[in-house]
Amino acid sequence: MPRLVVVTDRTQASRPLPDVVAAAVAAGARAVLLRDKDLPLVDRRAVAGELRAVLDPVGGLLVWGGAAGAPAGTAVHLSASDAFPSERPPLVGRSCHSAAELARAADEGCDWVFLSPVFPTSSKPGYGPAIGLDGLAALVPAAPPVLALGGVRAEDVPACLAAGAHGVAVMGAVMRDPTVVADHLAALAGEPGHVPKK
Repeated sequence: MPRLVVVTDRTQASRPLPDVVAAAVAAGARAVLLRDKDLPLVDRRAVAGELRAVLDPVGGLLVWGGAAGAPAGTAVHLSASDAFPSERPPLVGRSCHSAAELARAADEGCDWVFLSPVFPTSSKPGYGPAIGLDGLAALVPAAPPVLALGGVRAEDVPACLAAGAHGVAVMGAVMRDPTVVADHLAALAGEPGHVPKK
């Protein structure tokens, strides 16, 4: 699993979603989770096709949010409450917010998990208070590879990695300004002297 995953939310996007994803890919993103589960299936599949057209030329990975309606052979990302598919997708991740949910994901053999919210964020309401870096560090050891999600800015990436995260998932910031992907990737690579944009 790439160490950076862009999570879509067209309601926060600064321009049409395919354009935002194209700009994120141009900035270095190579994995995109198509969330936007409120779209009718036919529309969601059409958007998936547009995103694949952006990702395929660079060997990128498109992940379908939820198992319902996922095109055959597509990686999927399950919510905390989704049932595990009867036929295992080629790659499968799950959103988690507690030790119990992480244990379930590990038992299921998930390839990755999103753990959130790490920091306060308006994009992930309803999941309780932010777990913070100490919570992240406490939960990572028993989990599949963890991508920290929830208010993770580029300047937070080194601390998330130090707490044991495999990488980060970013939604709102990238939807508003896809060029911030480059800052997150530089932080993931540990580029010395890199100063993220403010």
